[in-house]
Amino acid sequence: MLSSDIVRTAPNRPPAPAVGDTPVVWIDTPFTTDGRGFWAKLEGHNPGGMKDRPALHMVRRARERGDLAPGGMIVESTSGTLGLGLALAGIVHGHPVTLVGDPGMEPIVHRLLTAYGTRVEIVDRPHPEGGWQEARRRRVAALLAAHPGAFCPDQYHNPDNVAAYAPLAEELLRQLGRVDVLVCSVGTGGHSAGVSRALRRSCPQLRLVGVDTIGSTIFGQPARTRLMRGLGSSIYPRNVDYGAFSEAHWVAPAEAVWACRRLAASRYASGGWSVGAVALVAGWVARTSLADTRIAAIFPDGPQRYFDTVYNDRFCAEHGLLGAGPAAEPDTIDRPDEREVRRWTRCATVLDPVPGAPREGR
Repeated sequence: MLSSDIVRTAPNRPPAPAVGDTPVVWIDTPFTTDGRGFWAKLEGHNPGGMKDRPALHMVRRARERGDLAPGGMIVESTSGTLGLGLALAGIVHGHPVTLVGDPGMEPIVHRLLTAYGTRVEIVDRPHPEGGWQEARRRRVAALLAAHPGAFCPDQYHNPDNVAAYAPLAEELLRQLGRVDVLVCSVGTGGHSAGVSRALRRSCPQLRLVGVDTIGSTIFGQPARTRLMRGLGSSIYPRNVDYGAFSEAHWVAPAEAVWACRRLAASRYASGGWSVGAVALVAGWVARTSLADTRIAAIFPDGPQRYFDTVYNDRFCAEHGLLGAGPAAEPDTIDRPDEREVRRWTRCATVLDPVPGAPREGR
């Protein structure tokens, strides 16, 4: 049964949302040995992952405002996860969906998107300044111009992307009672801003720890070719709420792979690049915080789509991702632009790389 509120039913039970109400699990080993740990919010239990939430919300709000007419085309740039959510939203609300990806899109995601009825276009070369991300965005602009009435959710800059995550914060409060530290990967900036903003209404002393990948511009590092998908950016999304962060961490691909695989072997709760990076940082936060600190970490997806990357020995060997684990402590820099980072690094000074630019919520 499909409707504007996706539901699953069981005999003699009332309908329950299929998107949301995801579980939390306690994670200690392999990151801690003294009983300290963190709570992982398993967003991979949504049908397509965490971005089912903003996909459904952005499309619903666009329809309510009249920005998306009945039957109108949805066009968006994606590395995969939002695409799965938009495929779901397109089926629910009756819209054709065209998605623009790049050669880094995993084959399994491409095939799933096609199976879900979406049209997928792959750009063939990166933009000289904005990389693959900017190349995708320019193809989206061309598609919008060619299809009058088409709508782009624009996940990087749309405040509805942020607002969509308020229910996730409400779930955390019901499940954990309070949250002292929230650890989030940062890509579009949507879930870090949305969850932290809603949590702070009940937990005003909340600390927000952002997790990025090396080679990403979000927190002021230079843009480089990035192996990790789902976090990081070559542009500056307006949804990133820089003032909300207490600190930022950058994680390298090999460090994320180590964390993903250790999680899988020890906890049976793992995921992709973002999950590994977030778990590595959340484990360090747990080790270095007071014992009663309640830490929540958002795991955006599960491991399935990464069978040919993170969990593929040949791929990891070809990219030098196997071997010794990460250091017990991150490197530390005083300012994000102090030097280019190559491994797990922490900075307690979070600055907006484009001061004065319009930001969601300002």
